[in-house]
Amino acid sequence: MSNALEKRVMRKISWRIIPFIMLLYFIAFLDRVNVGFAAIHMNEDVGLNPAIFGFGAGLFFIGYFLCEVPSNLALERFGARIWIARVMVTWGLISGAMAFVQGPTSFYVLRFLLGAAEAGFFPGIILYLSYWFPASSRAQVTALFMAAAPISVALGSPISGMLLEMDGLMGWHGWQWMFVLEAIPALLLGVVVLFYMTDRPEKAKWLTAEERNWLSSTMNAERAAKEQAGASHSILKGLTDPRVLALSLVYFGTSAGLYTLGIWAPQMLHGLGLTSVQTGFVNAIPPIFAVIAMYTWSRHSDRSGERTWHVALACTAAGIGLFFAGFAVSLVAVVLALVVVNAGVSAAKPPLWSMPTMFLSGSAAATGIATINSLGNLGGFVGPYAIGLIKQSTGSFEWGLYFVAALLILSAVVTLIIAGVARRQTAALAATH
Repeated sequence: MSNALEKRVMRKISWRIIPFIMLLYFIAFLDRVNVGFAAIHMNEDVGLNPAIFGFGAGLFFIGYFLCEVPSNLALERFGARIWIARVMVTWGLISGAMAFVQGPTSFYVLRFLLGAAEAGFFPGIILYLSYWFPASSRAQVTALFMAAAPISVALGSPISGMLLEMDGLMGWHGWQWMFVLEAIPALLLGVVVLFYMTDRPEKAKWLTAEERNWLSSTMNAERAAKEQAGASHSILKGLTDPRVLALSLVYFGTSAGLYTLGIWAPQMLHGLGLTSVQTGFVNAIPPIFAVIAMYTWSRHSDRSGERTWHVALACTAAGIGLFFAGFAVSLVAVVLALVVVNAGVSAAKPPLWSMPTMFLSGSAAATGIATINSLGNLGGFVGPYAIGLIKQSTGSFEWGLYFVAALLILSAVVTLIIAGVARRQTAALAATH
Protein backbone atom coordinates (compact mmCIF):
# COMPACT_ATOMS: atom_id res chain seq x y z
CA MET A 1 0.00 0.00 0.00
CA SER A 2 2.79 2.41 0.97
CA ASN A 3 4.59 1.84 -2.33
CA ALA A 4 1.41 2.45 -4.32
CA LEU A 5 0.73 5.60 -2.30
CA GLU A 6 4.25 6.87 -2.91
CA LYS A 7 3.96 6.33 -6.67
CA ARG A 8 0.58 8.04 -6.75
CA VAL A 9 1.80 11.07 -4.81
CA MET A 10 5.02 11.43 -6.80
CA ARG A 11 3.09 11.20 -10.05
CA LYS A 12 0.62 13.87 -8.90
CA ILE A 13 3.17 16.37 -7.68
CA SER A 14 5.39 15.79 -10.71
CA TRP A 15 2.61 16.57 -13.18
CA ARG A 16 1.38 19.49 -11.09
CA ILE A 17 4.72 21.18 -10.45
CA ILE A 18 7.34 20.27 -13.06
CA PRO A 19 5.65 21.40 -16.33
CA PHE A 20 4.65 24.69 -14.72
CA ILE A 21 8.08 25.60 -13.31
CA MET A 22 9.64 24.57 -16.63
CA LEU A 23 7.37 27.07 -18.37
CA LEU A 24 8.38 29.79 -15.90
CA TYR A 25 12.09 29.10 -16.39
CA PHE A 26 11.61 28.94 -20.17
CA ILE A 27 10.37 32.55 -20.08
CA ALA A 28 13.02 33.62 -17.54
CA PHE A 29 15.88 32.31 -19.63
CA LEU A 30 14.46 33.72 -22.85
CA ASP A 31 14.24 37.22 -21.33
CA ARG A 32 17.72 36.81 -19.85
CA VAL A 33 19.59 35.94 -23.08
CA ASN A 34 17.48 37.41 -25.89
CA VAL A 35 19.87 40.37 -25.74
CA GLY A 36 22.25 38.13 -27.72
CA PHE A 37 19.86 38.23 -30.68
CA ALA A 38 19.02 41.90 -30.21
CA ALA A 39 22.74 42.69 -30.47
CA ILE A 40 22.84 41.58 -34.10
CA HIS A 41 21.23 44.91 -35.01
CA MET A 42 20.86 46.84 -31.72
CA ASN A 43 24.59 47.35 -31.19
CA GLU A 44 24.93 49.33 -34.41
CA ASP A 45 21.64 51.17 -33.91
CA VAL A 46 22.53 52.55 -30.45
CA GLY A 47 26.35 52.59 -30.63
CA LEU A 48 27.55 49.57 -28.62
CA ASN A 49 30.94 48.06 -29.44
CA PRO A 50 31.81 44.46 -28.38
CA ALA A 51 33.44 45.54 -25.10
CA ILE A 52 30.51 47.78 -24.12
CA PHE A 53 27.99 45.10 -25.08
CA GLY A 54 29.85 42.34 -23.20
CA PHE A 55 30.11 44.49 -20.08
CA GLY A 56 26.46 45.57 -20.21
CA ALA A 57 25.17 42.07 -20.94
CA GLY A 58 27.14 40.80 -17.96
CA LEU A 59 25.87 43.54 -15.62
CA PHE A 60 22.70 41.46 -15.31
CA PHE A 61 24.66 39.17 -12.99
CA ILE A 62 25.95 41.98 -10.77
CA GLY A 63 22.37 42.99 -9.98
CA TYR A 64 21.56 39.30 -9.58
CA PHE A 65 24.49 38.84 -7.18
CA LEU A 66 23.56 41.75 -4.92
CA CYS A 67 19.90 40.76 -4.53
CA GLU A 68 20.09 36.95 -4.63
CA VAL A 69 20.46 35.98 -0.95
CA PRO A 70 17.92 38.48 0.46
CA SER A 71 15.46 37.49 -2.27
CA ASN A 72 15.73 33.79 -1.42
CA LEU A 73 15.28 34.49 2.30
CA ALA A 74 12.21 36.56 1.43
CA LEU A 75 10.83 33.58 -0.51
CA GLU A 76 11.23 31.34 2.52
CA ARG A 77 9.49 33.95 4.70
CA PHE A 78 6.62 35.01 2.41
CA GLY A 79 6.17 31.78 0.46
CA ALA A 80 7.00 30.80 -3.10
CA ARG A 81 3.60 31.76 -4.51
CA ILE A 82 3.74 35.45 -3.62
CA TRP A 83 7.46 35.91 -4.10
CA ILE A 84 7.80 34.18 -7.47
CA ALA A 85 4.82 36.20 -8.75
CA ARG A 86 6.57 39.41 -7.61
CA VAL A 87 9.80 38.38 -9.31
CA MET A 88 8.12 37.60 -12.63
CA VAL A 89 6.05 40.76 -12.90
CA THR A 90 9.06 42.94 -12.05
CA TRP A 91 11.40 41.30 -14.53
CA GLY A 92 8.70 41.35 -17.23
CA LEU A 93 8.34 45.11 -16.93
CA ILE A 94 12.10 45.72 -17.07
CA SER A 95 12.67 43.25 -19.90
CA GLY A 96 10.05 45.09 -21.97
CA ALA A 97 11.74 48.40 -21.15
CA MET A 98 14.89 47.11 -22.88
CA ALA A 99 13.14 48.15 -26.11
CA PHE A 100 13.87 51.77 -25.20
CA VAL A 101 17.66 51.51 -24.83
CA GLN A 102 19.26 54.66 -26.26
CA GLY A 103 22.97 54.03 -25.69
CA PRO A 104 25.54 52.52 -23.30
CA THR A 105 24.22 54.14 -20.10
CA SER A 106 20.59 53.08 -20.48
CA PHE A 107 21.78 49.62 -21.60
CA TYR A 108 23.91 49.27 -18.45
CA VAL A 109 21.13 50.47 -16.12
CA LEU A 110 18.41 48.24 -17.54
CA ARG A 111 20.59 45.10 -17.63
CA PHE A 112 21.57 45.70 -13.99
CA LEU A 113 17.92 46.23 -12.96
CA LEU A 114 16.81 43.14 -14.88
CA GLY A 115 19.29 41.05 -12.88
CA ALA A 116 18.13 42.59 -9.60
CA ALA A 117 14.49 41.93 -10.51
CA GLU A 118 15.04 38.29 -11.48
CA ALA A 119 17.28 37.53 -8.48
CA GLY A 120 15.76 34.81 -6.36
CA PHE A 121 13.83 33.05 -9.09
CA PHE A 122 16.21 30.19 -9.91
CA PRO A 123 17.48 29.42 -6.37
CA GLY A 124 13.95 29.95 -5.11
CA ILE A 125 12.69 27.18 -7.38
CA ILE A 126 15.61 24.92 -6.37
CA LEU A 127 14.65 25.48 -2.72
CA TYR A 128 10.97 24.99 -3.57
CA LEU A 129 11.72 21.58 -5.10
CA SER A 130 13.40 20.52 -1.85
CA TYR A 131 10.05 21.06 -0.09
CA TRP A 132 8.25 18.63 -2.42
CA PHE A 133 10.66 15.99 -3.74
CA PRO A 134 12.81 13.52 -1.75
CA ALA A 135 16.59 13.78 -2.24
CA SER A 136 16.70 10.44 -4.10
CA SER A 137 14.80 11.91 -7.05
CA ARG A 138 15.89 15.53 -6.84
CA ALA A 139 18.60 15.47 -9.53
CA GLN A 140 16.13 14.16 -12.12
CA VAL A 141 13.51 16.71 -11.10
CA THR A 142 16.10 19.49 -11.16
CA ALA A 143 17.20 18.31 -14.60
CA LEU A 144 13.66 18.53 -15.93
CA PHE A 145 13.32 22.05 -14.51
CA MET A 146 16.69 23.14 -15.87
CA ALA A 147 15.99 21.56 -19.25
CA ALA A 148 13.79 24.60 -19.79
CA ALA A 149 16.97 26.67 -20.37
CA PRO A 150 18.21 24.79 -23.46
CA ILE A 151 14.59 24.29 -24.58
CA SER A 152 14.18 28.07 -24.29
CA VAL A 153 17.17 28.57 -26.58
CA ALA A 154 15.99 25.84 -28.98
CA LEU A 155 12.48 27.25 -29.35
CA GLY A 156 13.20 30.87 -28.56
CA SER A 157 16.06 31.32 -31.05
CA PRO A 158 13.92 30.91 -34.18
CA ILE A 159 11.24 33.12 -32.62
CA SER A 160 13.76 35.83 -31.77
CA GLY A 161 15.28 35.58 -35.24
CA MET A 162 11.89 36.01 -36.88
CA LEU A 163 10.89 38.91 -34.59
CA LEU A 164 14.02 40.75 -35.73
CA GLU A 165 12.46 40.72 -39.21
CA MET A 166 9.69 43.06 -37.94
CA ASP A 167 12.16 45.91 -38.47
CA GLY A 168 10.38 49.10 -39.50
CA LEU A 169 6.87 48.08 -38.41
CA MET A 170 5.20 51.15 -36.84
CA GLY A 171 8.60 52.85 -36.86
CA TRP A 172 10.21 50.39 -34.44
CA HIS A 173 13.34 48.33 -34.93
CA GLY A 174 12.94 44.54 -34.97
CA TRP A 175 14.92 44.20 -31.73
CA GLN A 176 12.49 46.59 -30.00
CA TRP A 177 9.53 44.43 -31.03
CA MET A 178 11.41 41.37 -29.81
CA PHE A 179 11.98 42.77 -26.31
CA VAL A 180 8.37 43.93 -25.88
CA LEU A 181 6.65 40.83 -27.24
CA GLU A 182 8.92 38.40 -25.35
CA ALA A 183 8.29 40.26 -22.06
CA ILE A 184 4.51 39.83 -22.12
CA PRO A 185 4.46 36.12 -21.06
CA ALA A 186 6.38 36.95 -17.85
CA LEU A 187 3.74 39.49 -16.86
CA LEU A 188 0.85 37.12 -17.56
CA LEU A 189 2.44 34.11 -15.85
CA GLY A 190 3.28 36.23 -12.81
CA VAL A 191 -0.44 36.60 -12.24
CA VAL A 192 -1.07 32.89 -12.90
CA VAL A 193 1.49 31.95 -10.23
CA LEU A 194 -0.66 33.58 -7.54
CA PHE A 195 -3.53 31.22 -8.28
CA TYR A 196 -1.68 28.04 -9.30
CA MET A 197 1.39 27.59 -7.11
CA THR A 198 1.16 25.95 -3.67
CA ASP A 199 3.74 26.93 -1.04
CA ARG A 200 4.09 23.66 0.92
CA PRO A 201 2.72 20.09 0.83
CA GLU A 202 0.59 20.82 3.92
CA LYS A 203 -1.40 23.38 1.88
CA ALA A 204 -1.93 21.21 -1.21
CA LYS A 205 -5.70 20.94 -1.52
CA TRP A 206 -5.20 19.10 -4.81
CA LEU A 207 -3.85 16.14 -2.80
CA THR A 208 -6.06 13.94 -0.64
CA ALA A 209 -5.57 14.05 3.14
CA GLU A 210 -3.79 10.69 2.99
CA GLU A 211 -1.48 11.91 0.23
CA ARG A 212 -0.72 15.18 2.06
CA ASN A 213 0.07 13.33 5.28
CA TRP A 214 2.39 10.87 3.55
CA LEU A 215 4.31 13.57 1.67
CA SER A 216 4.59 15.88 4.69
CA SER A 217 5.81 13.10 6.98
CA THR A 218 8.29 11.87 4.35
CA MET A 219 9.81 15.31 3.82
CA ASN A 220 9.85 16.08 7.56
CA ALA A 221 11.61 12.78 8.26
CA GLU A 222 14.21 13.56 5.61
CA ARG A 223 14.88 16.99 7.13
CA ALA A 224 15.15 15.48 10.61
CA ALA A 225 17.60 12.83 9.38
CA LYS A 226 19.79 15.52 7.79
CA GLU A 227 19.84 17.53 11.01
CA GLN A 228 20.66 14.45 13.05
CA ALA A 229 23.52 13.71 10.66
CA GLY A 230 24.90 17.19 11.19
CA ALA A 231 23.29 19.15 8.38
CA SER A 232 23.42 22.81 9.28
CA HIS A 233 20.39 25.06 9.22
CA SER A 234 21.76 28.45 10.35
CA ILE A 235 21.88 31.39 7.92
CA LEU A 236 25.52 32.12 8.80
CA LYS A 237 26.53 28.53 8.02
CA GLY A 238 24.86 28.75 4.63
CA LEU A 239 26.94 31.84 3.87
CA THR A 240 30.30 30.66 5.19
CA ASP A 241 30.45 26.87 4.77
CA PRO A 242 33.64 26.14 2.75
CA ARG A 243 31.71 23.61 0.66
CA VAL A 244 29.24 26.32 -0.34
CA LEU A 245 32.07 28.63 -1.40
CA ALA A 246 33.79 25.82 -3.32
CA LEU A 247 30.57 24.88 -5.12
CA SER A 248 30.16 28.58 -5.96
CA LEU A 249 33.50 28.42 -7.76
CA VAL A 250 32.38 25.30 -9.65
CA TYR A 251 29.15 27.00 -10.65
CA PHE A 252 31.14 30.10 -11.71
CA GLY A 253 32.74 28.13 -14.54
CA THR A 254 29.48 26.56 -15.70
CA SER A 255 27.77 29.97 -15.69
CA ALA A 256 30.58 31.51 -17.73
CA GLY A 257 30.11 28.72 -20.28
CA LEU A 258 26.32 28.91 -20.34
CA TYR A 259 26.08 32.67 -20.82
CA THR A 260 28.92 32.79 -23.28
CA LEU A 261 26.66 30.61 -25.42
CA GLY A 262 23.46 32.50 -24.69
CA ILE A 263 24.87 35.97 -25.29
CA TRP A 264 27.56 35.48 -27.96
CA ALA A 265 26.59 32.37 -29.96
CA PRO A 266 24.00 34.24 -32.11
CA GLN A 267 26.66 36.81 -33.11
CA MET A 268 29.24 34.06 -33.76
CA LEU A 269 26.82 32.29 -36.10
CA HIS A 270 25.61 35.49 -37.74
CA GLY A 271 29.26 36.37 -38.40
CA LEU A 272 29.56 33.24 -40.53
CA GLY A 273 27.21 34.78 -43.08
CA LEU A 274 23.80 33.64 -41.85
CA THR A 275 20.69 35.84 -41.92
CA SER A 276 18.83 36.62 -38.68
CA VAL A 277 16.25 33.90 -39.33
CA GLN A 278 18.92 31.35 -40.31
CA THR A 279 20.88 32.26 -37.18
CA GLY A 280 17.79 31.57 -35.10
CA PHE A 281 17.26 28.12 -36.52
CA VAL A 282 20.93 27.07 -36.43
CA ASN A 283 21.31 28.37 -32.86
CA ALA A 284 18.43 26.05 -31.91
CA ILE A 285 20.36 22.89 -32.84
CA PRO A 286 22.89 22.55 -29.95
CA PRO A 287 20.31 22.97 -27.14
CA ILE A 288 18.32 20.01 -28.44
CA PHE A 289 21.28 17.77 -27.66
CA ALA A 290 21.72 19.56 -24.33
CA VAL A 291 18.22 18.54 -23.19
CA ILE A 292 18.94 14.88 -23.96
CA ALA A 293 22.34 14.98 -22.25
CA MET A 294 20.98 16.77 -19.19
CA TYR A 295 18.21 14.27 -18.52
CA THR A 296 20.13 11.06 -19.23
CA TRP A 297 23.20 12.21 -17.27
CA SER A 298 21.17 13.31 -14.22
CA ARG A 299 19.14 10.10 -14.27
CA HIS A 300 22.38 8.12 -14.24
CA SER A 301 23.60 10.30 -11.37
CA ASP A 302 20.46 9.60 -9.32
CA ARG A 303 20.56 5.86 -10.01
CA SER A 304 24.23 5.54 -9.11
CA GLY A 305 24.07 8.05 -6.24
CA GLU A 306 27.30 9.59 -7.59
CA ARG A 307 27.60 13.36 -8.05
CA THR A 308 31.29 14.31 -8.20
CA TRP A 309 32.37 12.63 -11.44
CA HIS A 310 29.08 13.51 -13.10
CA VAL A 311 29.88 17.19 -12.55
CA ALA A 312 33.63 16.96 -13.30
CA LEU A 313 33.33 14.99 -16.55
CA ALA A 314 30.54 17.21 -17.90
CA CYS A 315 32.54 20.39 -17.15
CA THR A 316 35.59 18.89 -18.86
CA ALA A 317 33.57 18.05 -21.97
CA ALA A 318 32.21 21.60 -22.13
CA GLY A 319 35.72 23.04 -21.77
CA ILE A 320 37.00 20.88 -24.62
CA GLY A 321 34.06 21.94 -26.78
CA LEU A 322 34.80 25.65 -26.21
CA PHE A 323 38.45 25.06 -27.03
CA PHE A 324 37.52 23.56 -30.40
CA ALA A 325 34.99 26.35 -31.01
CA GLY A 326 37.87 28.79 -30.65
CA PHE A 327 39.67 27.68 -33.80
CA ALA A 328 36.78 26.17 -35.78
CA VAL A 329 36.21 28.06 -39.04
CA SER A 330 33.40 26.26 -40.87
CA LEU A 331 29.74 26.44 -39.89
CA VAL A 332 29.53 22.66 -39.37
CA ALA A 333 32.60 22.63 -37.10
CA VAL A 334 31.33 25.55 -35.02
CA VAL A 335 27.90 23.94 -34.58
CA LEU A 336 29.44 20.59 -33.57
CA ALA A 337 31.65 22.36 -31.01
CA LEU A 338 28.63 24.24 -29.64
CA VAL A 339 26.73 20.92 -29.35
CA VAL A 340 29.48 19.57 -27.08
CA VAL A 341 29.58 22.77 -24.99
CA ASN A 342 25.80 22.88 -24.59
CA ALA A 343 25.61 19.21 -23.62
CA GLY A 344 28.47 19.48 -21.11
CA VAL A 345 27.33 22.65 -19.38
CA SER A 346 23.72 21.47 -19.15
CA ALA A 347 24.60 17.97 -17.93
CA ALA A 348 26.82 19.34 -15.12
CA LYS A 349 24.16 21.44 -13.45
CA PRO A 350 21.55 18.99 -12.05
CA PRO A 351 24.04 16.80 -10.13
CA LEU A 352 25.77 19.98 -8.96
CA TRP A 353 22.51 21.37 -7.57
CA SER A 354 21.84 18.09 -5.75
CA MET A 355 24.98 18.60 -3.65
CA PRO A 356 24.21 21.56 -1.29
CA THR A 357 20.99 20.10 0.15
CA MET A 358 23.00 17.01 1.16
CA PHE A 359 24.65 19.01 3.95
CA LEU A 360 22.38 22.04 4.48
CA SER A 361 18.74 22.39 5.55
CA GLY A 362 16.26 25.09 6.56
CA SER A 363 17.50 28.68 6.40
CA ALA A 364 21.03 27.44 5.68
CA ALA A 365 19.76 25.67 2.56
CA ALA A 366 17.95 28.82 1.41
CA THR A 367 21.05 30.92 2.05
CA GLY A 368 23.55 28.35 0.75
CA ILE A 369 21.70 27.75 -2.52
CA ALA A 370 21.33 31.49 -3.06
CA THR A 371 25.02 32.04 -2.23
CA ILE A 372 26.13 29.39 -4.73
CA ASN A 373 23.86 30.83 -7.37
CA SER A 374 24.75 34.48 -6.77
CA LEU A 375 28.53 33.98 -6.53
CA GLY A 376 28.52 31.36 -9.28
CA ASN A 377 26.45 33.48 -11.62
CA LEU A 378 29.17 36.13 -11.54
CA GLY A 379 30.68 33.82 -14.16
CA GLY A 380 27.83 35.11 -16.32
CA PHE A 381 29.41 38.55 -15.99
CA VAL A 382 33.06 37.54 -16.35
CA GLY A 383 32.63 35.17 -19.34
CA PRO A 384 30.62 37.42 -21.69
CA TYR A 385 32.58 40.55 -20.68
CA ALA A 386 35.95 38.85 -21.22
CA ILE A 387 34.87 37.69 -24.65
CA GLY A 388 33.65 41.17 -25.60
CA LEU A 389 36.83 42.79 -24.31
CA ILE A 390 39.08 40.30 -26.11
CA LYS A 391 37.07 40.54 -29.33
CA GLN A 392 37.32 44.33 -29.20
CA SER A 393 41.12 44.02 -28.85
CA THR A 394 41.79 41.17 -31.28
CA GLY A 395 38.81 41.21 -33.63
CA SER A 396 38.24 37.50 -32.92
CA PHE A 397 36.30 35.30 -30.49
CA GLU A 398 39.17 32.77 -30.28
CA TRP A 399 41.10 33.74 -27.13
CA GLY A 400 37.92 34.67 -25.28
CA LEU A 401 36.59 31.16 -25.86
CA TYR A 402 39.89 29.68 -24.65
CA PHE A 403 39.58 31.74 -21.46
CA VAL A 404 36.08 30.44 -20.71
CA ALA A 405 37.21 26.88 -21.54
CA ALA A 406 39.90 27.22 -18.85
CA LEU A 407 37.25 28.29 -16.32
CA LEU A 408 35.27 25.11 -17.04
CA ILE A 409 38.34 22.92 -16.59
CA LEU A 410 38.95 24.71 -13.27
CA SER A 411 35.37 23.83 -12.24
CA ALA A 412 36.10 20.15 -12.91
CA VAL A 413 39.30 20.26 -10.83
CA VAL A 414 37.61 22.03 -7.88
CA THR A 415 34.80 19.46 -7.90
CA LEU A 416 37.34 16.65 -7.53
CA ILE A 417 39.13 18.54 -4.75
CA ILE A 418 35.84 18.98 -2.83
CA ALA A 419 35.21 15.23 -3.06
CA GLY A 420 38.74 14.39 -1.92
CA VAL A 421 38.49 16.65 1.14
CA ALA A 422 35.09 15.18 2.02
CA ARG A 423 36.48 11.62 1.82
CA ARG A 424 39.38 12.50 4.12
CA GLN A 425 37.04 14.16 6.62
CA THR A 426 34.75 11.13 6.63
CA ALA A 427 37.70 8.78 7.15
CA ALA A 428 39.05 10.91 10.00
CA LEU A 429 35.63 11.02 11.66
CA ALA A 430 35.27 7.22 11.37
CA ALA A 431 38.72 6.73 12.91
CA THR A 432 37.71 8.66 16.05
CA HIS A 433 34.72 6.39 16.75
